[in-house]
Amino acid sequence: MPLLYYWTAQNREWDLNYGASFHLNQKNALLHDIEPGESLWAFTRRSDGKYTMAAELIIRARTRNPETYRYGTYRVWGDLDRSRYFDIEHLPNAEPIIRMLSCKTDAKKLYHSFQGPAAVRRISADDDAILRSFSRDFPTDARAKLLPEDQLEAALMTDNPDRVRELVRVTYADDIHRDRMQRLQETIATRSRQHVLELRDIYNGCCQICAWSPRAVYGNDICEAHHVQWISRGGIDALSNLVLVCPNHHRAIHRFDAPYDWADNTFQFGASSEALMLQKHVLMPVERSI
Repeated sequence: MPLLYYWTAQNREWDLNYGASFHLNQKNALLHDIEPGESLWAFTRRSDGKYTMAAELIIRARTRNPETYRYGTYRVWGDLDRSRYFDIEHLPNAEPIIRMLSCKTDAKKLYHSFQGPAAVRRISADDDAILRSFSRDFPTDARAKLLPEDQLEAALMTDNPDRVRELVRVTYADDIHRDRMQRLQETIATRSRQHVLELRDIYNGCCQICAWSPRAVYGNDICEAHHVQWISRGGIDALSNLVLVCPNHHRAIHRFDAPYDWADNTFQFGASSEALMLQKHVLMPVERSI
């Protein structure tokens, strides 16, 4: 079942400037009625008051957040290769299209019908086809570009600031990415290697997923810190966003772009999942500062 979502302008700007996450969180269980491969359409309101389509997330996974999470228990993850964030400044007014969809609204101001849990609404397969045809040639927002996170984490782990700067420069080369570059540079500059050392101390150097202990086998530390919500997608450098994993599991997480379920502490690898065998510190999804 495809869905339609009202994405407030403030939240959209935060997400794109601080790292397009390709995630959506909601308090409404309706969010988990969407199936992998189906589309979640987002629309927003521009500064000129017009409504435009904002994104199409093609869903690849559904997970949960802790019950105390500010933005809701339910989370969906978009397919990075197929989902799109649109450049709303160059799009036609979408209000006539939205008002003709099956999720009817008579509200004078469209956004009044999309508040709180009602921000996510069911739409029909015919509605989905209308929105896909309408948005077929829409330009995408360049801020949604993603750094190669495995290369970024490797550069961070080895304290290689020149490599980090090069990755940022190559990915975000033009002026439109200025805010994005600044945010990443600030995050990278304040990154603390102490977090890695603390994780290794908490888990005695063991992988939290498989409990392999290179410290016991080789007398050395090999396990690596992984940001659960990636730095390039708005993640923060804090223990609450880090797990300690062996190189094999770290590579698998990046290869599968493995979604994480905060409710039962599992990574999803395609059709299978693996839980953290070791869990001694609290993990929490990132909350915005707005």
